[in-house]
Amino acid sequence: MASMKTVTAIVALSVLTAGCSESSSETEASASGTTEAAPPPVEAGAPAPDDVATLDGVDFASLTGDAASGKSAFAQCRTCHVVDPGMNRVGPSLAGIVDRPAGTVAGFKYTQANAESGITWTEAKLNQFLEKPHRVIPKTKMIFAGIPDAQKRADMIAYLKNPS
Repeated sequence: MASMKTVTAIVALSVLTAGCSESSSETEASASGTTEAAPPPVEAGAPAPDDVATLDGVDFASLTGDAASGKSAFAQCRTCHVVDPGMNRVGPSLAGIVDRPAGTVAGFKYTQANAESGITWTEAKLNQFLEKPHRVIPKTKMIFAGIPDAQKRADMIAYLKNPS
């Protein structure tokens, strides 16, 4: 019989991966080989790809990030992401993310919403996304609520720019 720790670990892993899995309609479309030619409709309230306004109103240009603090803040992301090139986990590698178009890491299967978002991950767009990811890409499969503290977002972006 499984120990309580084992059962707890299995339940926790199930919850984590359930939020990261694609919806059944996406899976069925992939399995049948059908894809939609038209991009997904823009969700109400989702900012345009070039809109970088945050909910807290903090302009990214007014912040100075600290990469060392950002490395500590990134610890919460390590369950799903790494900064090593070519190494995907539940989420894609974040190596070289700054100024890269969304949905373009080789070997990672993105949701249609992410792949067709039209977003380029500038520092300002990352700032907006990290504040509340589901606001920026409503149908993302990422289960991260966001970072409300603008300075912590700036620190993490500084780390992502230069993770060494």
